[in-house]
Amino acid sequence: MATRLRAALGLLGFVAATTVIFATLFGVIDLRRANQRQIAVGSKAFTESILLGEIMAQLIEKKTGLPVERRMNLGGTHICFVALVAGEIDLYAEYTGTGLAAILAAPTNTDPTEVLTHVRREFRARWELEWLAPMQFNNTYALAMAEPRAEELGIRKVSDLTKHLDLLAGFPAEFMAREDGYPGLRVHYGLDFEREPKTMEAGLMYGAVANGEVDVISAYATDGRIEKFQLRVLEDDRAFFPPYQATPLARSETLGRHPGVAEALAVLGGKITDAEMRKMNAEIDLGGRSVEDVAAQFVVKIASNR
Repeated sequence: MATRLRAALGLLGFVAATTVIFATLFGVIDLRRANQRQIAVGSKAFTESILLGEIMAQLIEKKTGLPVERRMNLGGTHICFVALVAGEIDLYAEYTGTGLAAILAAPTNTDPTEVLTHVRREFRARWELEWLAPMQFNNTYALAMAEPRAEELGIRKVSDLTKHLDLLAGFPAEFMAREDGYPGLRVHYGLDFEREPKTMEAGLMYGAVANGEVDVISAYATDGRIEKFQLRVLEDDRAFFPPYQATPLARSETLGRHPGVAEALAVLGGKITDAEMRKMNAEIDLGGRSVEDVAAQFVVKIASNR
């Protein structure tokens, strides 16, 4: 385990992640050793990831009877990934394009099958991690603008932005650092804004662009706030963004010890459309429903459809 952890940390170079992990690692591992039946499900720090983590946790509890420890809202990609490699968590929902670009630092590929095949092979060989069956929806990154502002400037495609480099963009820190984010986008489209994009919390971007505080943001295709704030999603006309299919990513050791976990999560393969995901996200972010309630409703629905 120590070798895999060092390899992951060397690859990621993510100091903040190591600080969080080493602060809690030994206590968590002692707990897990004391109860090998327990499954730890994690998530990133945004609504969709937390919801998917809760759905997976409820499915495991319902179908296997195993106790599930919820370690939601851990942080960004690198924190969750290093926690998984270290054994702090057993699984979380990751996106295939994120695995390709942000973790493997591999060249962008827009073919979903090729991306899934590549990350499955590399993650198994390097870290003994398994990508299970991907869900249907594709939560791709997208650039978005307030509809009136985009209409005023005649901007419908990402390439149109190259004629308006004086605009102010607002992006989360992770998007600013990832090769499938602004660094790669700048090269691929020649999108070199005159002003450095403003670093913003992901949850604050939508209101900021709607209110005119920034002109362009990086949005998630399945975020319910796109419709809420009447944003125009710009066409990725030069096919930069890879596919981002949400997929349970789990430790091989855990799946070997508890084969029922993979069986429980298999029901998610090919399920959840873009529209369904957007609706569930909106019910939480805009409708005030709890993650647990929305997840429970979905688990009942998917169980009744089998």
